[in-house]
Formats: sequence, structure tokens, C-alpha cells
Amino acid sequence: MDAPPRDGLPPFEDRTDFENADRGFVAALVPGMVTAEDGRVLWDGDAYRFLDGDCPGTAHPSLWRQSQLCARQGLYEVTEGVYQVRGLDISHMTLVEGHDGVLVVDPLISAECAAAALALYRHHRGQRPVTGLIYTHSHVDHFGGARGVLPRGGEAAVPVLAPAGFLEHAVSENVLAGPAMIRRADFMFGTRLVKAPDGHIGTGLGTARSTGTVGLVPPTVDITHTGQTETVDGVRILFQLTPGTEAPAEMNFLFPEQRALCLAENATHTLHNILTLRGALVRDARVWSRYLDEAIDFFGDAYDVAFASHHWPTWGHENVVRLLAEQRDLYAYLHDQTLRLMNSGLTGPEIAEELRLPPALANAWHARGYYGSLSHNVKAVYQRYMGWYDGNPAHLWEHPPAALAERYVEMAGGPEAMLAAARRYADAGDLRFAATLLNHLVFASPDDEEAKEALAGVYERLGHGAENGPWRNIYLTGALELRKGAGTASATDTAGMTSGLTVSMLLDSIAVRIDGPRAAREPRLVIDLVVIDEQCRHRINLQHGALTHRSLPLHRTPKPGAGLTLTLTRAEFLGLLAGRGLAGIETDGDRELLKRLFSYVTQPDLGFAIVTP
Repeated sequence: MDAPPRDGLPPFEDRTDFENADRGFVAALVPGMVTAEDGRVLWDGDAYRFLDGDCPGTAHPSLWRQSQLCARQGLYEVTEGVYQVRGLDISHMTLVEGHDGVLVVDPLISAECAAAALALYRHHRGQRPVTGLIYTHSHVDHFGGARGVLPRGGEAAVPVLAPAGFLEHAVSENVLAGPAMIRRADFMFGTRLVKAPDGHIGTGLGTARSTGTVGLVPPTVDITHTGQTETVDGVRILFQLTPGTEAPAEMNFLFPEQRALCLAENATHTLHNILTLRGALVRDARVWSRYLDEAIDFFGDAYDVAFASHHWPTWGHENVVRLLAEQRDLYAYLHDQTLRLMNSGLTGPEIAEELRLPPALANAWHARGYYGSLSHNVKAVYQRYMGWYDGNPAHLWEHPPAALAERYVEMAGGPEAMLAAARRYADAGDLRFAATLLNHLVFASPDDEEAKEALAGVYERLGHGAENGPWRNIYLTGALELRKGAGTASATDTAGMTSGLTVSMLLDSIAVRIDGPRAAREPRLVIDLVVIDEQCRHRINLQHGALTHRSLPLHRTPKPGAGLTLTLTRAEFLGLLAGRGLAGIETDGDRELLKRLFSYVTQPDLGFAIVTP
């Protein structure tokens, strides 16, 4: 059977989520589209109107239900003085009215969508200036649109609050490992898929990601501990720091006067990811559970509604406590039972096949695996503790995929025999093993169009039967790329984010792009950067193919050895990296050293193959 039946699902007759998703509706953005200045469509919520219909045979009914809920769009009142704009990106923007203006919580991914969301709010609530900005955590869908609400030059008097460690973790995920993550994210979020009942219907966490201009306004106020309070534009905020949960730097917070609790992305209406399929640091399910338990106690009875940066709010104190308790137990059960079975000798894939949630959790809509799944989360918990190696010596030094595939095809009796076997398994409903066989065949014979089409067909069936949004998108994107070839990473302008990085962070981003084998032929190359506005000297050392750097305050006399010293501002260094040259920059030494250094910097391939070798 391709698609699981409804058996074992919560009752579809329960319409509470739909009532909550529609509650407080003020107005929608009409048309529900955001465009760039050149007319490019960056967001099109209207393209998902087909979700108003009944679930087709090409979608799991539970995921279809979730996608219907996520497709709601417009301005909503959460409680007096607290509003959300939903459905203009994968995440939501929350607006809290202060004495003189409005505080913005999580300004979406792109500046264009954030500006459209703010304009929708202002159209109905007045031209209030932005008087505060809060980032709940370090993922790009919660800070990337900052320049849409705080244009450059307009942020000087506006406090920007974020959890401690925010900037470092934002850089780690979006700059250092950014190219590989962006390419894999196109599979996870289904960026290239057609928006249709047999194509893209959502992600489980939201509808889709916008594709506009990504920026970063660096934080000016760090939240360093639970219990910290801040007052912004007359609005008092009580914070709970939750590092290592859904993000390495994250926080929940309460608006006491509004009796409204923000749960960031720690408690949403889905089982979340312990390891996101685009790639990231493995999250700590044990710590995540403990912070949810702490939230129940720490915030007490001081709220009547809870909202997050995805999905819809939960009203009623007891309902929120139940949500927090069930989400707490969800991550605790997943973690503890994985460890129990791991310590009995089972590997990650074996535990994923055996572990099931208890009925009380399995029958809660908000605990279903729309974004994270029980299967890949169990493997992530195993990975966190045990790493990639499962202890079996046969798996210690296996051939890489293409070489392994060639041997499997030979053992099967050749391409024709393996293709026939795969089709037998597919016809019998064992799509998982059919995909395994056909994947080997494609990796052994990447020009075999018949094999690629057969694998695309299996991926398509697996996608249409998936309850998990990213699984559906990954399978369907795999089918698309087998048929039409690899794509390039989704078009997102990240120059605005780069401009928010420190010089040290920028140097880290260069270091991971050095062509080590070529650079290793360079005896040694030393360049000093005297950054005037940072009052700091950065010494760059390229030796043995590795670029390292250290920072010293300007008042300390540097050791000799630099072949070139550049005296410049941070903005001038950004211009240098953008290719504007040394015009206007004070130099002392051999300018050719800079050219030699840049000659070793590579550009990542944003269209690398995934479903073919």
C-alpha cells in the first residue's frame, strides 16, 4: 500500500486546530503575493488555494490537514496589543504594541516579505514605528528579513534582543556550512516542486520559504540568563533561556501585562526535528524536554495564551500547560527509549523500526511527525551519542556510494536483472527496498534513463504517501532531479547577512573555502588587517594549506613577520571581499600577497549532485 490509512490517526472530526487557526482574523494580504522591485515573485500564498479542496490520492490525509492549517494567511489578533502576520513566509512575524511604537518578534526570512507583513499590520493598526526587534533564535527564518522592518541607518536607536550566542550560531549554520545546507534545503523544502496536489503542498512547519533578500541586524542586547527582564518601549518582557533545544541559541519569553507567552520554536504543532534533514548540529532532546518542563513551572499562571513563530496560538492556560506537558513528554520519551534500546545493542535504524509513541502522544495532533519524524529523530539521538559508526566492522571502511553500487549491480547479475528485481519489489509494495536497489543501479549507471525513471516513479509514490512534509518534498524533488537534472540552490540574496558579520567571522568563512592542496604549496603568507572601527588587528596566517587568524587589540605591538598590512574599516573589508579592490585602503608591504591569498579561495558548487553520483 502506497499511502498509510487513517487508522491510528487522531479524529479528523476534532476541529479545534481550525478554530484556533482562524481565531482573531483581521484581514488578509490581497493578493497574497510579494514581489521584488524587478517583478520577481518572492512569495505566492495564493498558489496554495487548491488546499481548500478534499485530500487527493497523492497526499497523506494527515499532512493535507496540516497544510490546510498552515496555509492560513493574514493579520491576526492574538490578544489585546499582540498581533501576528501569518502565511507570508514559512515563519510568522509577531507585533507587540508599545507606548510609542511596535516591537517586532522574528522578521521572517526576507526583507521584502517582512516589509509586506509590517505594511499589512500598519494598514489596520496605524503607522507605528518599530521601537524594538526580538530574535527568538538563530535560524534564518527568524532574523533574515530584519532589514524589511529596520532599514539600514534606521536602527541606531532601536534595541535588538537575542539569546546569548545568537550571532555565532547564526554564522555557523548559514555561512560556514551554508552552501551544502542550502542545496539540501531545496530538497527538504521542495523549492523546485510545482505547487499542486501531486507536488508541493507545504513543509509541515509552514507552507514554504520566501526567496528574497536575507539580511542581519546584529543584536545589541544579549539575553544571558533565565529570569532576565527587559523593558522595551514600555513593554516588560521576562525571559527563559533555552540553549540546545530547537536551536543552539533560543529563548522563550513572557509579556506579563499582555498575559501572552512566546514559545519561540520550542513547542509547535508538530513533532520537531532533533536533526533537521538539511543538516545542522544534532539537538539535545533531553535538554529540550527539561526546558519545556521548566517553562511550566517558571511562567506559572501568568499567561492566558501562548504563541510560537510557526503555526497558530493556543488559548486558555490549562490548554497551554497540556501542550507543554505533552511536548515535554514527547521529546523525553523519544530520547529515553532510544537510549534504552541503544544500550540493549540496537542501532539507530533498528531502533527507528521498533520505537512507537504511546497512544496518548500518538493521538495528539501536535505530536504528529509533520516536520520531524519519529524515524529520523531516533537516528539523530543515536548519532548524538554514538556518531555515524554503528559498531559493525563491515561498516567501518565501506566503499563510497558509486563504487559500492557497481559491485551490487554486478552481484545482482547486471543492470537488467537488478532493474527487473526492483520492479518486482515495487509492484509488491516494498517501495523502500525498490528505492535501495534502483539507487544502486543509478549510481552504477548514471546514464541509464530507464533506471532513473523507475527510481523517480518509486520516489514519487513514497512522497505521495508521506505524512512528513520534508520527507514528501525530498522524495518528490529526488524524482524531479532524476527526470530533469540537478538544480541550483534556491535564489536568495544573502549579501545583507554577510554585512552583519564581524571581521573574525568573515575570516572564518574564507578559511573554509581555501583550496588546501594548492595552498599547501605556498611556503607561508602573513597579512595583518588593522580594522579601525573594531580597534583590532587581525593577523592572517596561511601555512600548510590552512588559513588561521588571531586578533589583538591595537595598543599591543604586533610581532614582526607580516608581509602586508592593510589599514581599513570593516565596511572597506567587505568591499574588498566583494571584489572592489584596494582603492582608498592604506597598505604597507607587498600587495601581491593579497592577490595570492584570494587565488586560493574557491567558490562552492551550489548545484552538486544528490540523487546521482
